[in-house]
Amino acid sequence: MRLALDFASTEPVYVQISDHFRRSVLSENLRPGVRLPAVRALAASLGVSRGTVESAYAELVAEGLVASRQGSGYYVLAHAPGEVRVRSDGWPAWQERLSYGGFEAMSAYLPEVSRQTDWIALDGGACDPRLFPMAEFRKLLGQVMRRDGPAAVEYGEIAGFGPLRATLAQVLASQGIQTGPGNILITAGSQQALSLVASLILPPGSGVVVERPTYAGALDVFRSRGLHIHTVGLDEDGMDVDELEGILVRHKPGLIYTIPNFHNPTGACLSGQRRRQLISLAGRYDVPILEDDYVGDIRYEGRAQPTLKSLDPDGRVIYMSTFSKMLIPGLRVGFVVADGPVYAHLLRSKRCHDLATCNLIQRALKDYVSVGRYGAHLQRSCTLYRRRRDAMHEALERHMPRGCSWVRPKGGLFVWLRLPENVKSSNLLPKACEKGVVFAPGGNFYIDPAQGEGFMRLNFASNTEEVIEEGIRRLGVALEGR
Repeated sequence: MRLALDFASTEPVYVQISDHFRRSVLSENLRPGVRLPAVRALAASLGVSRGTVESAYAELVAEGLVASRQGSGYYVLAHAPGEVRVRSDGWPAWQERLSYGGFEAMSAYLPEVSRQTDWIALDGGACDPRLFPMAEFRKLLGQVMRRDGPAAVEYGEIAGFGPLRATLAQVLASQGIQTGPGNILITAGSQQALSLVASLILPPGSGVVVERPTYAGALDVFRSRGLHIHTVGLDEDGMDVDELEGILVRHKPGLIYTIPNFHNPTGACLSGQRRRQLISLAGRYDVPILEDDYVGDIRYEGRAQPTLKSLDPDGRVIYMSTFSKMLIPGLRVGFVVADGPVYAHLLRSKRCHDLATCNLIQRALKDYVSVGRYGAHLQRSCTLYRRRRDAMHEALERHMPRGCSWVRPKGGLFVWLRLPENVKSSNLLPKACEKGVVFAPGGNFYIDPAQGEGFMRLNFASNTEEVIEEGIRRLGVALEGR
């Protein structure tokens, strides 16, 4: 057995041994009924006398943590009747100084669904992973390992697999983004991309502008960095750029974070006129924009709008996207497009975070995208998700009580539903759980959760039409019975 004993310390060795077992018992690493190591064996292992170990165990017996059984040894007690002078949580005092960045505000809104396998989950943030061609991708992984050998499982390039970045440059060109592999950084999903950009551009105490509401994961990142988060309203045409200008004048933030296409959580799409106004404002007030295009390709109707990056005249827009939402969440492959010094700094930051994104997955993904399989999968999925969106819209019309309202989105994954007056989503959630359905409460997406109490986000992409119908029916029952 290995214990960190300091024989030069003024603290007696037997006290050090008893402290180790005390912490183990209080943290439940040693559970009631567990037998401690035999005195002779532990003494030999630690290089101390039997008397030293016996003194340590005697301390634990006196505190009521363990008991001695004649001829059998020492055992952890189920209940310790004696008072033990240690912190109640068993952790050292320095951990009281940790800053959790306000994450506690979200915790009350997240139900524990992992134990409920029969619940209908309308709260997810991604597409339906069951649609991903598992067998095909597994075959690609095998082909890559046979073709590339050990190179496929090495760290790979920090910026990402070169051929994948070249393929992405071609895909982005079709969206009007003129860039090259040298301006694309592969990341472990869009969440890492967001974190890298925030840590580079926004020192603690600086300001960032986000839409109200916005992606909960972005709020987590910005809170964790101790930023001043300024919110700007939005409507069916996206961010209110007139309100934004006032914020830029008053607060001089260091970054504008926006989701212009099929906004999370509202599903709104920034109009073409506002896109150009936003680019103009960013230039006038010299502030960069982080464009989160997480599901820009998932459009069901209407005319596609240009990306902010394609309208960017001077490299002010940093563009990020992901494959995780469209394919499978666990794929964890996203990317950032940036220009000039920003890209170089992001590259260095990426190296500090995790050296490189999974090389094998990148190589298989490159083959999947370059031969047209991704485009075909996207087209099939959009057709299916459009039907699911329509199924949810119709189910809401059938089952939602008077006072509820929503807008059918033209793309994306979500319906943003306004609840009847005086109904709080945090109060409704446990009632919905009792009926076997879970949703994402609106408070998750606001700096102040109270501002989102009148809303909920519903994911229509991750379930079949039949499950959507039943889930909305249950939700309606929960609302009627509130």
